[in-house]
Amino acid sequence: MKKILSLITVLIFTLQMTGQQKDVDAIIFREMQERKIPGLQVAVVQNGKIVLNKSYGIANVQDSIAVTNQTVFALNSITKVFTAVSVMQLAEKGKLDLSLPVSHYLDIFPKKWDASVTIKHLLTNTSGLPDLLKILDPNTGGVGALKTEEAVWEKLKTMPMDFIPGEKFAYNQTNAYLLGKLVDKLSEKPFTENFTDLQFKPAQMKYTVFGDSRDIITHFAPTYFWRKSTDGRALESPQLINNYYEFPYFRRTAAGLNSTSEDMANWVIALQTGKLLKSKSLLEKMWTPSVFNNGKNTPWSLGWGMNKFRNKHRAVGMSGGGRSAFLIYPDDNLAVIILTNLGGSYPEDFLEEIAGVYIPSIPKADPITNLRTTLREIGFENAIPFSEKEIKNNPLFIPNEFEINEWAYRMMAKGQNNEALEILKLNAHLFPESSNAFDSYGEILLKIGDKKKAIEMYKKSIELNPNNESGRKILERLYSN
Repeated sequence: MKKILSLITVLIFTLQMTGQQKDVDAIIFREMQERKIPGLQVAVVQNGKIVLNKSYGIANVQDSIAVTNQTVFALNSITKVFTAVSVMQLAEKGKLDLSLPVSHYLDIFPKKWDASVTIKHLLTNTSGLPDLLKILDPNTGGVGALKTEEAVWEKLKTMPMDFIPGEKFAYNQTNAYLLGKLVDKLSEKPFTENFTDLQFKPAQMKYTVFGDSRDIITHFAPTYFWRKSTDGRALESPQLINNYYEFPYFRRTAAGLNSTSEDMANWVIALQTGKLLKSKSLLEKMWTPSVFNNGKNTPWSLGWGMNKFRNKHRAVGMSGGGRSAFLIYPDDNLAVIILTNLGGSYPEDFLEEIAGVYIPSIPKADPITNLRTTLREIGFENAIPFSEKEIKNNPLFIPNEFEINEWAYRMMAKGQNNEALEILKLNAHLFPESSNAFDSYGEILLKIGDKKKAIEMYKKSIELNPNNESGRKILERLYSN
């Protein structure tokens, strides 16, 4: 009898897993078609095991090479969470104090910059440092005419701080650069060796490597973009083009890694089972919201930039290059990883829908996923009434201004201006005291040609924040035309 019950249990589990895979397939096929994604990998970790690892589509469009589980995709800014873990490993060993100034450890930190910039400021992108990208080649991300890291650094040091540390958030590649310098110095080995020895090997990441378009990477999926124009001329229809990018060695703590979904899944398991960080309290600290000087939460935790700080189904993760993303649900023992070879595919938009296949209550806990899946059915013009209803009836529906704004801009990047208009209108409705919400609403109104209403929104933005200089300049230009 026990054997029969055991077989029935296995059969039910198998049928459940088959059903879940079909549901994931349906979501992936829909999104690949809508977003025109050539190739994709997805992995799901549940209760410490990889329960799904699947490949879809074409890895190399030129030669019609299919994606396999060994295909390597660019991680781009997902690299930053590996850098964060490396820094936390140093903290765990007592080699580094996150609250101390960067200048305490690095002699290269310029005296003209604010000496109060801490390692925590670097991890949370609240340092106020000038951004490295401003002086790199805008087309490739490489060193360009400056040619060397030393020349880049000397140029960067002449630039002023952007704001007082801890006052604002600004996504900034200089932060990751300096974190790499800290890892080099305090681990007494190059960060590439540090990552390999203390993360890749313990997590059994067989295919994860540093590199960019210049490197020969086995099983690599080139990355692509859909473009409406090339060489200054408009195209009759969007064309798929190759994406060439450079991550100079010194920038590779920001965006230099390439991996597979299975490797990433193994890394998540290693991270959560104490193979990378022994201290669970330190792991939780890394995933806890940081705060600005005024005590309000920053968008980032310590080195992790895609976080859902909510009462139920909290999630932490990262996205990279608009083509790869992952989320870990620490309280639900779940993680979802999606890697693609299309810039602008934004898989972060449908991560939580896939998580919902395994834990059905997750999509309702995320306002963006809830809005996205529902408005697809009832129409984006119903965003405000639907949100008002959810706020009353769904205690998990707690909209986040930053996330809604980011989602709308991702839609704008894909040419979905009508949808973005309704979402930015919603954001201004939900956050009537936010200057940024009205500024963004004004931008989309300008984009669709409603100059009169755009002026109204920019005026409102400036009323809320008289220091909104960019909005003021746009308003002046609109009045002069």
